[in-house]
This record gives sequence, structure tokens and C-alpha cells, in this order.
Amino acid sequence: MNILEKVNKAKEYIKSIDNSKIDLAIILGSGLGDIVKDIENPVIIKYADIPEFPVSTVAGHAGELIIGDLMGKRIMAFNGRFHYYEGYAMELVTFPVRVVKSLGVDKIIVTNAAGGMNPDFEPGDLMIITDHINMIGNNPLIGPNYEEFGPRFPDMSNAYNKELRLLANEAAKDLGIKIQNGVYVPVSGPNYETPAELRMLRILGGDAVGMSTVPEVIVANHMSMKVLGISCITDMALADNLEPLDHEKVVETANKAMKKFVTLVKEIINRI
Repeated sequence: MNILEKVNKAKEYIKSIDNSKIDLAIILGSGLGDIVKDIENPVIIKYADIPEFPVSTVAGHAGELIIGDLMGKRIMAFNGRFHYYEGYAMELVTFPVRVVKSLGVDKIIVTNAAGGMNPDFEPGDLMIITDHINMIGNNPLIGPNYEEFGPRFPDMSNAYNKELRLLANEAAKDLGIKIQNGVYVPVSGPNYETPAELRMLRILGGDAVGMSTVPEVIVANHMSMKVLGISCITDMALADNLEPLDHEKVVETANKAMKKFVTLVKEIINRI
């Protein structure tokens, strides 16, 4: 079975449960799942029940798809994502995005927990992603290209949609929420970075570092979707002052920033 058939199989299963028109999708990163509590009339589908879907294995990722109403929009929220470091092929890491587009959705918000490499950042800050530098060492578009999805050589000059970024910054300003803007660098993980690696990534132009998001963004752009990326800065990844880190601390900081994150994302959805 090829990827087109797998996507169609998952799409038809989701449509058999909820066939409503979806306005936008959101992928929720580590510790950022609380926004689903505000979704009204929720239809909850476990990833394990969706044909061809992988299963999220990381703490802080619930592993369920929620379809419902939020701020006057019909949204599809992925509470938990898939990572390259879990051993999944890139095709599976990005599979949900393919399914989203097949359902007729052309806007997606991708979120993550990230380490702040910019010394002007603080833990708990929210960062609008302006661009990325892919340091994962792989690309989800390697292999046969399916013209039904997009072109062999997709453009990435506006990978993070300028209009959505402007909208998000204006929403944050109106809400009085401090916002950062910066370049996100994904690495493969699962280990956290060494001081020398962080020094290199900062020199290259990175403001935040993580282990996700970019594969989904590449695939979304391949299918001409409009993308907004938001990082929650959960720790400071400063090469010359690097403190020991663990995943529990990351999730804990993300949880502390949750109220601000939820408030901002809801207002963004309201304005889209």
C-alpha cells in the first residue's frame, strides 16, 4: 500500500466519525495539550484507532485527535505528535499533516517545547517561528514524489506564513503577552545538545532548538498549506552556562506557560 492509499484510508475513517468542514488544524507539543479542554462539542479519536496512524510514545503527548469548536472555528487538534527519534520513518512522522490536507484543511498551527539559545529569551517565553534551519539530518520528501501532494522541489521562501506571523504578533500585543520571534533549529535527538553543538547552532543563526516541527512544516509547505509555528521556551540552552536538563523539567515549564499559550492561540484562532 503506498502513501496515497494510506492517507485515504485514514481520511475515510475520520470522515466516518466526523464529516464536518474543518477550518484549521493544530499540532500540540510537549506539555501544551491543555488547550483541548476549551474545545466545545469534542469528538475524540485515539490515534491507535485510526488506520495507518502511528502511536505517540512520549510523556506529555496524549496520542489523540480532537475535532470540535473553538473561538467560532471548527478545528482539528493533534494532542501529541510523532518524532524521528522514536524510530518512526519520516513518512509516519508527517503522516497526520498529509491526512489534514486530504480533509481539505489548508491552515495549520504547529507548536513545540524548545530550548532558548538566544540570551534575550527567558524560560516560559513564547516564540513565533520566523524560519528554520533543518539539522535533523533527514527530510520527509526524500524518496518518490507524489504529484497529488505537491511538486518535486517545493518552495520554502515563506515556510512560516508572513500573514499568520503578523496576525500572531498583533494578537500577542493586544493581549499584553510578551512574544519573541526567531529561527528554530531541529536536531534528531533524543539526547539534549552538548555545549559545543549549541555554540555551533547559535553561530548558524538559531534562536531556539528542539526535536520536532520542521518535518511537518516541510510537508505542509509541499502541499501548499499556510503554516504558523509557535515555540514555548522551556529552558535556556546557552552553551557557556548549560545546566543539566530532563524531559520532566521541560514539561513542567511548558505547563507553567500554558495559560499564556492557550490565551494566545485562542485569540489567533479567533482572528484567522
